[in-house]
Parts: sequence; structure tokens; C-alpha cells
Amino acid sequence: MKLYIISGLGADEKVLEKLTFNPEIEVIHIPWLIPNLNEEFSDYVHRMAESIDDSEDFYLMGYSFGGILVQEIQKLKPANKIVILGSIRCDAEKSKFIKLGEKTNAIKYIPKPFFGNSSSVLYMFLKKIFDSKNANLLEYFRVKDPYYLKWSMDKVAKWKFDKIPDVIQILADKDIVFPIKNSQPDFVIKNATHLFPLTKAKQVSEILKTIFV
Repeated sequence: MKLYIISGLGADEKVLEKLTFNPEIEVIHIPWLIPNLNEEFSDYVHRMAESIDDSEDFYLMGYSFGGILVQEIQKLKPANKIVILGSIRCDAEKSKFIKLGEKTNAIKYIPKPFFGNSSSVLYMFLKKIFDSKNANLLEYFRVKDPYYLKWSMDKVAKWKFDKIPDVIQILADKDIVFPIKNSQPDFVIKNATHLFPLTKAKQVSEILKTIFV
């Protein structure tokens, strides 16, 4: 069975590289596409979904922003099972911080160059909210196109979505990107931050092996 995976915002498959799966699972990572100028989110989802062969059964998994993407893809190309790691199942589960960004439309007014410098305030901010103790954090955020980053953050803030059935949610108890208090996850990773697929890979892998069989 093929398992299509989309990583977190700005991250490639490296942040998920320590996860292991049952030998019967063929893992396929879908790379982030750079959005077209003023591209609608729905159009972007369609482009990301083009990588998926739905002529045969498959699974979907997404991490963080990738979890949002796979749920949108699920409406176009339904998977046998869908798992989201460190992500939310509907807009009601957003943090107060993200909701504030939606309400104020703040991202629109942030200059694009702010998103393009790996030594900028942006990446210091990411380090703080993702895992301040991980000295190698920036190694996992390799998609640094400023338009992509600004566009994606805006789409997360404005995302509107109702829960769809059978989405399996795995969250960390110390995640401040998507706080666990706003959700009712199927699995909770203890003493872990938003980077739990990397820092708690063995525990997460054990869970995934019971789901993707």
C-alpha cells in the first residue's frame, strides 16, 4: 500500500526521516510546490493532489500544515486512512495566536523580505515555538521561498474547515503551535513539542505501525 506524506510548512521529508513503517508500506513524500502568484488555496490543493495515484488504494499522512493539506486532498481523492501529526481537524481548533492573525489579517502587512532570511526574526520565532532546545532546528526547514512562506502562513490563518470522519489525530502535550487543549486527539505524545515526529520518532512509529498495515 502506498502512503503519501506531506511535511510541515517550510519543511521537507528530513523532519520525518526517523519515522519507520511496516515493510508493506511504500512511502512517497509529496514535495511542497511554490504557489503561483495570488493562487487560490483550492487550486493549490488540486496541484498538490496531482502527485497521488488514486487508481489504487492508498493512505495519507500530513504533518503540521501538511495535515491541513491532506485533509483538503481527502475531499478530492479519498484515502483508505488519513493521519495528521501535530495538526488540527478544523478551524475551531486553531490557537488564539492563529485566530488573532486571521482576525487582524496581520500577515498581509508583513513585508515579504521578512520571510526570506534564514537568520531573520522569523526563524528565531520558529525556533522558539517549535523547539528552542533543538540546536539543529533550521536544518529541517529547507523550503525558504519568501512568497511560499508568507502565502502559506496566510492560508493557515484563514483556513475554514469542518471535521471530516475518520481523521486520526496525533498531538504532543507541549505543542504551542496547535495546543492540545483545543483538540481531542486520538493519540497524545507525552513530554513533546511540535517537533515530536523527530524527537519522539520511536513512539510515533509504533503508533503508525498499528494504523498503516
